[in-house]
Amino acid sequence: MASHRDLPAGMVNHLFTNTGSSSFTEFVGSYAPELLPGRDDRLATPVGDQIPHATTIVAATCAGGVVMAGDRRATSGNIIAQREIEKVFRTDDHSCMGIAGAASTGIEMARLYRVELEHYEKMEGRTLSVAGKANRLATMIRGNLAMAMQGLVVVPLFAAYDPEIDGGRIFSYDVGGGPYEQFHHHAIGSGSIFARGALKKLYREGASPEDTVLTLIQALYDAADDDSATGGPDVTRRIWPVVAVVTADGFRRLSDDEVAGYVQAVVDARMTNPDGPVAPLR
Repeated sequence: MASHRDLPAGMVNHLFTNTGSSSFTEFVGSYAPELLPGRDDRLATPVGDQIPHATTIVAATCAGGVVMAGDRRATSGNIIAQREIEKVFRTDDHSCMGIAGAASTGIEMARLYRVELEHYEKMEGRTLSVAGKANRLATMIRGNLAMAMQGLVVVPLFAAYDPEIDGGRIFSYDVGGGPYEQFHHHAIGSGSIFARGALKKLYREGASPEDTVLTLIQALYDAADDDSATGGPDVTRRIWPVVAVVTADGFRRLSDDEVAGYVQAVVDARMTNPDGPVAPLR
């Protein structure tokens, strides 16, 4: 059977502009499936800890939106593979995702997902709803299941501003897809159990974006304090967490100088109280 490469140029153009679907992932899967994550069968043996893994991501809703933050460490077994990896990505003007698991596969998935959302908008002339965005990401994760069985597991965290509620929404996933909506706050990755404990105590519903950023940095600090795979703020190298705020005004990644201010406030307070702030009893 002839491939699209054997067809006349005019017919190829017709095929590529009339795909019958607004999904970029389905389009690529129809013509070049080997280019998609999880569709390459050449990987026959488990890779386990041989490649760098991203660790802790935290997110919490705030007044008028949602905040997401991630530490900067990637590990390969017991080795620190990368101190400055970025795990929080803009996916469109009003959403973002963070990755935990196989770093290379996660970064590739984040890039492909961003193109997926852009492709849909161009084909349909409108953006997907927040639920639609969450479901599209779930489909991509399910497509990576074969690679996950080989050890290339990617578990993202998705957050977006939803104009229907004028607020933020958070979705988590398992290796089979999901999605599962999380209310108020959530954390993923190796340090998530410690970050969630901090979030349960420090989170305040309806807090300002600024206060929520501080809460997330406190949670990442606690995660790094108890989980060796999570990197704490590196004051000597000036390596800070990646922090993104998503509101009706759009996605905004905080500058290093802005994050440094929050980190310094946390570090200064921890000099006298190493365990961090105490949540008031009511």
